[in-house]
Amino acid sequence: MNSIWKRKIIQVLALQKLRKSGQLSSANSHEIAKRIRTLRISTFSLFKDILFMTLGVFSAAFGLESFLLPNMFIDGGATGISLLISEITSIPLYILIVAINIPFIIMGLRVIGKRFAIRATIAISGLALTLFIFNFPEVTQDKLLVSVFGGFFLGAGIGLSIRGGGVLDGTEVLAIFMSKKLGSTVGDAITIINVIIFSAAAYLLSIETALYSMLTYLSASKTLDFVIEGIEEYTGVTIISEHNTEVRNMITHKMRRGVTIYQGKQGYGTNGNMNEVDIVYTVITRLEISKLNTEIEKIDPNAFVIMHSINDTRGGMIKKRPLEY
Repeated sequence: MNSIWKRKIIQVLALQKLRKSGQLSSANSHEIAKRIRTLRISTFSLFKDILFMTLGVFSAAFGLESFLLPNMFIDGGATGISLLISEITSIPLYILIVAINIPFIIMGLRVIGKRFAIRATIAISGLALTLFIFNFPEVTQDKLLVSVFGGFFLGAGIGLSIRGGGVLDGTEVLAIFMSKKLGSTVGDAITIINVIIFSAAAYLLSIETALYSMLTYLSASKTLDFVIEGIEEYTGVTIISEHNTEVRNMITHKMRRGVTIYQGKQGYGTNGNMNEVDIVYTVITRLEISKLNTEIEKIDPNAFVIMHSINDTRGGMIKKRPLEY
C-alpha cells in the first residue's frame, strides 16, 4: 500500500509540474509517462544515495572514534593525514578532516565535476559533524582487533559513501590527477601517497604503530573493495539499447565522456531473428557509476548494460571533455 501511494504522489507532482510550465496541453501520453518515470527514478536515486552516504558517515565515524583514535592508529589517505596530525598536535579530528580534504574537493571539482564536489563536501562535512556531536565508546584496546575492525568500519564507510556518489577521503582524486600528470597508474599513485604517510607515522609515532596502521589500511582497502563489489579505478561499460542515440548523447554531453560505437547484431527468442544494433561503449571512473546507471534508466529501463573492471587506461577516452560555453 505504501509503494502505491508513493507512486501516486510522484505522478501528481509530475502532472502539477507540467501544468505550471504550461506543457500539459502539448504533451502526449508518452511524454507524460516519460516525465513521471524520470521524476520517479531521480527521486529514488536521490534517497538511495542519501541512505548510502548516511550509513557510510556513521560507519566511518564509529571506526575512527571507537577503534583508531583512542589507540593512536592511523589509516592511509587524507584520513590518515588527519589522524596523524591530530595525534601530534591534539587538534580535534573533525576540524582536520574538513581542512585536509578542502584541496582535494577543489581538485575534484576540476578533475571529476561539480556533482562529485558537492556530494563529497556533504559527505565529509557530515562525517566531521558526526564526530563533533556523537561520542562513540572505545570498544577494545587489543592492537590486532583495533587494526582489523577499525579498518573494516572505516573501509565500509568509505565504500558506502562512494556508492552514494560521494567520498569521505579525497586522496583518490589526487591519485587520478597524479596518474594523468605523471603517466603512472592510479594504484601506483595511491601507493606513493601512503608510503609517505606511513613513513611519517613511523618517524613521528613509532615503527610498531606504523606497522599496525598499515594493517588497518589493508583491512580498510579490502573492505572498501568488497562494499563496492570489487570495482576498480576504471570501469568499461557496454550498453545495448534501442535508444542508443539518446544514450550516446547523454554520455558525451551530460557526463562529458568519450564513446565508441560498434555495429552489431542481436537476436533472441525461438525464431532467432537477428537485428542490427549500435553498441555503445565507454570508460568511466567508479565514482560515476551511480550517475551513469541513473541516467541510463531514465532513457531506457530495458537497456542491456555490461560492466567490467579495468586496471588502467591510456588516451583520451577516460578524459572528460571540457565544458562548452
